[in-house]
Amino acid sequence: MYLNGEFGSHPSDVNPYAASTFYAVDRYASWKKVWGDYYRGGGLVLSDRYTTSNAVHQASKLPEAEWEGFFRWLFDFECGKLGLPLPDLVVYLDMPTEQAVRLLRSREASTHTKGDIHEVDTGYLALCRKTALRAADCLGWVKIPCVDGAGALRSMEDIHRDIWAAAARILG
Repeated sequence: MYLNGEFGSHPSDVNPYAASTFYAVDRYASWKKVWGDYYRGGGLVLSDRYTTSNAVHQASKLPEAEWEGFFRWLFDFECGKLGLPLPDLVVYLDMPTEQAVRLLRSREASTHTKGDIHEVDTGYLALCRKTALRAADCLGWVKIPCVDGAGALRSMEDIHRDIWAAAARILG
């Protein structure tokens, strides 16, 4: 409902603490019903959206001076209060907003779809990138650039090598 715009057409229409709880409870339900037992049994879980995504999208709605406090609140809520596991590794794939928007619009055109309330707002996406870079620094995420020094997109193989190198340090 939230991403479909039923609570407003702009991300700021729902305060970040309320919006965060929607995602947190969804993750909790998934943990309890789908992957919690597997994880507790030693299974490896790889996620492309987790508390970290919530941290970026929701903190960006707050004044910059409040971001780090929000990160602390969110991780305490999800990992401390709800009992979700802390990630062992977070890889942030960094791409300049302009290039990310071009890729999003290309995907929308090729799939005849429309982005959600976050994806259609370029200013919001730029702010999310800034928030993500701060979160990466504060929370110890591994940042991997998706463009080279000249601003060209790196190959998927190149990016994959960097991701694998980061994962290998954790996996041993």
